[in-house]
Amino acid sequence: MTKPLGLVLASVLTLVFIGLAPLLQPAWLLTLFLVPFSLILFLIRETRYVSLSIVALAVLYGLDWLSTFVFTCTLGIVVIGEVVFRLTGDRHAAYLHHLVAAIAVSIAVMLYLQYAAPLVAVMGVVVAVLLRAALRGRDDALMIEALGVAMTMFLFEELNFEVDLTLLVAAAVIAFGFGYTSYRFRVADISGLFSGAMIGIILIVFADVRWFLIMLTFFIIGAGATRYRYGDKEQLGVAQEHGGVRGYFNVFANGLVATGAAILYGLTGQAAFAALFMGSVASAAADTAASEIGITGKTPYLITTLKPVPRGTNGGVTLRGEVAAVIASAAVAAVAWAMGVADPWMVVVTVAAGFIGTNVDSLVGATLENSGRIGNSGTNLVATFSGGVSGMLIYMLG
Repeated sequence: MTKPLGLVLASVLTLVFIGLAPLLQPAWLLTLFLVPFSLILFLIRETRYVSLSIVALAVLYGLDWLSTFVFTCTLGIVVIGEVVFRLTGDRHAAYLHHLVAAIAVSIAVMLYLQYAAPLVAVMGVVVAVLLRAALRGRDDALMIEALGVAMTMFLFEELNFEVDLTLLVAAAVIAFGFGYTSYRFRVADISGLFSGAMIGIILIVFADVRWFLIMLTFFIIGAGATRYRYGDKEQLGVAQEHGGVRGYFNVFANGLVATGAAILYGLTGQAAFAALFMGSVASAAADTAASEIGITGKTPYLITTLKPVPRGTNGGVTLRGEVAAVIASAAVAAVAWAMGVADPWMVVVTVAAGFIGTNVDSLVGATLENSGRIGNSGTNLVATFSGGVSGMLIYMLG
């Protein structure tokens, strides 16, 4: 645990310069004061990386690459959040304390600067806690967290997307509720909790809650497929590690394309981006079902040579897996159609896109992944991108 002296100095320095930021203009003037003072923290071993993260943010602010709000809010989220995290101990409850502290300091900065874009702050808070969980154990974690939060807030500020505060709060409650439930049922770890929450907030805010429910359909299908005959898969040595608990790598690999599609849809309102979303989610569901259910079928055949291969071989396909992929895609499409997100043509396109995506996954697995040039998460990302883009193109041509 960090010594109190370093924590006190870090907190005081952060609060003082948040208060001075709007008063000391131009921005480089604050940087001239902040950098020397923050170096005092560098002399204290336990707060060395806190000091470096402050310096990095101060330099970016002094170069006018960050607005006053993004700079001060990032500074508060990262430093105060880290201080609270260390004071409460390196355990799972500390992440909740980090989250609460980051929310509190964000609200305080918004009120102080009279800033009226809460989505920017919310994304900064979620990314901060996500990076804290994902980079646990790394000495440079705080530096990466500071830069990650600043860049995320900068991007969302540039998007200038207006959202009703009530909707944003509801989205946060729903998304974190889903993330916590996934964590409690051992579907996701801590990093998976926060990455899933971030995706959920974006889906609800930029599209609507129905898109979140469609993504939830994929998670339910994935969880069910992973647990399907899990004992048999364990005996065969092909079961998912840690009981199929998902981390941020898996969440982003399967949800990044869908998240981007939701943002594009929210900014443009174009139905083509809804098809991109549907195709990527169907691909993720189809691939998971094909892998987890297909592996319990008969001898798989390598998709590139059609020769028999051992169970668990990347790129191996079975009839049972292909059928499971189509059913999973159809389930995603049916949910979207029932909620009015997909019209009949998009339903057909979604099933086709899911089938394409899962077989692209097998093709990439048999070539790039088996040769060690790409990992499983990379394969999943390529598959969801391929399925999503295929769905978008087929929908536009139909």
